[in-house]
Amino acid sequence: MKAIITKAIITALKLEADLIIERFDLKETMVLGSLTIFEWIRTIDGEDESIVLAVCWEWKISAAFATTYLCENYDIFKFINIWIVWNLNPDILKIWDVILPNTFLMHDFYMPESIDFSKHLREPIFLEYAVWEEYNLEKFSLHLSWICATWDQFIDNKDLQSEIVEKYSADLVDMEAYSILSVLKNYKLLDKTVVIKSVSDGADDSAEVNSMDNLNLAMKNAVNILEFTL
Repeated sequence: MKAIITKAIITALKLEADLIIERFDLKETMVLGSLTIFEWIRTIDGEDESIVLAVCWEWKISAAFATTYLCENYDIFKFINIWIVWNLNPDILKIWDVILPNTFLMHDFYMPESIDFSKHLREPIFLEYAVWEEYNLEKFSLHLSWICATWDQFIDNKDLQSEIVEKYSADLVDMEAYSILSVLKNYKLLDKTVVIKSVSDGADDSAEVNSMDNLNLAMKNAVNILEFTL
């Protein structure tokens, strides 16, 4: 019997996942603590493939756990992280735009550089597929490249935003990508990975309101790109 290829998707919160669940008619198959798994088997050009969605809490530890679970329990053909993101580059990136970043770093980690064993935690992770391209899709733009920084804090402070931009030259901030990619790097799956981010707010003092107001449309745009990517 021929093995069914698996395309795994990871996102946070049911609110964000609902559009994906509805678009692909996914069915809940498992709940394990903070992790919920949805699945569906579809046929493309006569070949069966499994779509697996992992929905977890929006922070690094939860995302790493969900990623590890997927890697341990499925033979992954493609891995996709789809999530909303804070915008640090408003001169170019706009609310509802979708970005496929190519450089990821963790900016809330600190340890003196003289301690050798921590150096790998400061190394950026690079995805080669995302080259510098811009696509005007009329209702929103699709951007390839850009730097995404990860940490466990909601960004709604202009001073903090400026600090991240100055220190790391970051264009985006999220709460999970570096953690997910660190796990995938250990499983040697980076070449099978796509990261899709959609801008929900400007990481300023209006972020709390704007992130929720823009969530639905931002995710709709991201899911349109997800469908093309799958």
